[in-house]
Amino acid sequence: MSNAPPERPESGALQELERDPASRRQFLKLMGGGVAATSAFSIFLAACGGDGNKAATTEPTTTAASGQGSGDIAIVNYALTLEYLEADFYQQVIGSGLFKGAQQSLIQAIGEHENQHVEALSGTVTKLGGTPATKPETKFPIDNPKSILALAATVENLGAAAYLGQAGKIKNKEILAAAISIHSVEARHAAALNFLTGKSPTPDGGFANPASMDEVLAKVKPFIVS
Repeated sequence: MSNAPPERPESGALQELERDPASRRQFLKLMGGGVAATSAFSIFLAACGGDGNKAATTEPTTTAASGQGSGDIAIVNYALTLEYLEADFYQQVIGSGLFKGAQQSLIQAIGEHENQHVEALSGTVTKLGGTPATKPETKFPIDNPKSILALAATVENLGAAAYLGQAGKIKNKEILAAAISIHSVEARHAAALNFLTGKSPTPDGGFANPASMDEVLAKVKPFIVS
């Protein structure tokens, strides 16, 4: 079996930016410009092209959780569904009363970020002419602080991998910029929670591993009631 990385699709925004320096410069300005934007994009590009990038050739064919539409609309609705789940999770954790002090403050901050992501992604779907995915009913095992933090770390690592897994298929450069921005926040959440639970902040090493839509939806399915 070959160990060579699979080819990425040739028609997405990421591939255009990789090929066209002028388009890339314009995109980096959209991201705020400067060394930080350039570094973030370079790391994101390297991660998307890394060995074993199964998500790069997997099209978003699952519609049950991705809502209406196709292409970028389907991808954004997929991300919106994941953000619904994350926002609900943190709302349930905050309401449990199991955390206090610095940990409670961290959970509240992360929960607010997820609510902001929901609002932004929902608005993006509407702007693209689509219908935002329906918010699912969720149920999470809110048992004890240790297991909750472990689940939070799992959820955030999965969220970061999900955004990375769709990057190569996004056509619209503004949506790609937003995806990179949200991905970086999800990754920071994951690193903080990994550290808090005694794990490595970067469990995959120097480059993050992406996850396909099918992989992610299979892992979150147990938490969706309807």
